Amino acid sequence: MNRALQWKLIAGFILVFVAGGITGAFVGGLYARQHFLAFHRAELNLTPEQVAKISPIIDKTAAQLRDIRRDTARRVHETIAEAHRQMAVNLTDEQRQKLQQIQERHRRWHHGHFHEPPAESPSPTP
Repeated sequence: MNRALQWKLIAGFILVFVAGGITGAFVGGLYARQHFLAFHRAELNLTPEQVAKISPIIDKTAAQLRDIRRDTARRVHETIAEAHRQMAVNLTDEQRQKLQQIQERHRRWHHGHFHEPPAESPSPTP
């Protein structure tokens, strides 16, 4: 397998992994609250008063899950960025430029598809 094909396969696997993780987190977050409340309401035969009392708990849980998704997304981004930094050492100038283009496409795609306010980013380390 030549080096260019190997590089493309690695980049492809990384992008597919990231896209799948982000999509799963996004869809899971939208689905979780409705499913959680509907499931418990039906299974437990909750009264409207009980639903009113339980709703804040579900809202709190949804917020905690959102924070977990944000943290996970941040960690995935940091891991991919580190992989790209390590890969770049072994690439030609042309390949590094292509890698930067891939990163920019991913940034634009991510920004266009997720409108949730970004989580606070830690200060970059030198």
